[in-house]
Amino acid sequence: QVQLVESGGGLVQPGGSLRLSCVLSGSTFNINNMAWYRQAPGKERELVALIGPGGDTNYEESVKGRFAISRVTKKKTVTLQMNSLKPEDTAVYYCYADYRSSYYDDRYLEVWGQGTLVTVSS
Repeated sequence: QVQLVESGGGLVQPGGSLRLSCVLSGSTFNINNMAWYRQAPGKERELVALIGPGGDTNYEESVKGRFAISRVTKKKTVTLQMNSLKPEDTAVYYCYADYRSSYYDDRYLEVWGQGTLVTVSS
């Protein structure tokens, strides 16, 4: 069974930094996109940052210049470095990946992590 396990959330003061990590376990043929989403209380889940299989990235406007997403495909990991954190970054952060399960199946499947809470507060 394919799973994503996140780590690295917690409480940080405004202006501080946190690093979120996520590792995919289980058998996959290849991994396509990996991403981080977040959901703040009372709001819909939104894309924070995405990294494609070739390393191309896409960021939500409010995090550009502050957050950086990276991946190590061979290790099936994706990381989100968050700097200059603001109270409005407070949310549950979810790791996401889509992948093919085998060479013989060209469907892309999706998997989500369980979420990790990031709280930015003084």
